[in-house]
Amino acid sequence: MERCDRDLAFMLQYENVAWYEDGRVRILDRRIYPSEVTFVECRTYREVAKAIADMVTQSAGPYTAAGMGMALAAYETEGKTEKEQIEFLTRASYEISHARPTTANRMGIITEGCLEAAKKALARGESAARACFARTIDSLNRRYSAMEKAGEYLASLFPKNGRIMTQCFGETIIGMMLRAARKNKNDIKIYCAETRPYLQGARLTATCCAQMGFDTTVITDNMAAYSMQQKGIDLFTSAADTIARDGHIANKIGTFQIAILAKYFGIPYYVTGIPDKDKMHGGEIIIEERDSKQALSYRGIQNTIPQVKGIYPSFDIVPPHLISGVVTDKGVYVPYLLNDYFEGTVGEFY
Repeated sequence: MERCDRDLAFMLQYENVAWYEDGRVRILDRRIYPSEVTFVECRTYREVAKAIADMVTQSAGPYTAAGMGMALAAYETEGKTEKEQIEFLTRASYEISHARPTTANRMGIITEGCLEAAKKALARGESAARACFARTIDSLNRRYSAMEKAGEYLASLFPKNGRIMTQCFGETIIGMMLRAARKNKNDIKIYCAETRPYLQGARLTATCCAQMGFDTTVITDNMAAYSMQQKGIDLFTSAADTIARDGHIANKIGTFQIAILAKYFGIPYYVTGIPDKDKMHGGEIIIEERDSKQALSYRGIQNTIPQVKGIYPSFDIVPPHLISGVVTDKGVYVPYLLNDYFEGTVGEFY
């Protein structure tokens, strides 16, 4: 089986993201990693959808979990008629893809792809579960390969021995940009914003960076301006959960304010990812509002008295005038010219 996860950190290895085998899906619980290395085991596709909604996995992890969840759904309905299996898998595709609203369009690409693979397998009298699993591995390899190209483009923008600030956890691109930096013999230093309330930057990004041998520092979310002013940050980068064609992007809450600071200090901000073909402008981006209790406590410890309220928008939207470039598998694009990506125009460095 071809794999593109060589030399990456533990949590970026395919089996350690989400994996289907023997009628179950195992998902690394990123809510507690790396304090504990625990896998959530799902026996039904609805349990996979719930795990995605509950943030057991996040960043690009849900895309892998979604595909593996479709394999599990196919396993659940084995032995029924072809029509019944397709109806069951159609429901599963919708429920899994809509587990989190902001990325439903991207998740739908994964689940619908598995659904089509299952239909073809059933028409041939073959296993739909195996077809969904194979389709998911193929999707993983294609995504990792695309992000490897993006990582090489991004790493080429890093100053020699520069200081790079990150926000949240960009999944594959983190591993790929570091692998490219190592190939370039560029000993960059990473400053990871912690990313409240789940602390993905502190727990996930920082862990991957350190495991891959890079000097890694965690800052709290209110230290970004200080670090830019006093620590010589050269470049700010983040992935994006959505990239609209007009250059607006959505990423983990807090990205917008760091982008404003980067603009103030004259630090370039590069977004990584593939533009969304079906998102024409920023007004179409849906911001997921999660349980506000998560902003008032952490790991079961309440930080406030009962009368205090909280809010927890998962994402915020960064306008294109704050973005220096969108780094894709085809090159680096001016955020106002993302339609060029779909017209086959190669991105330019500028």
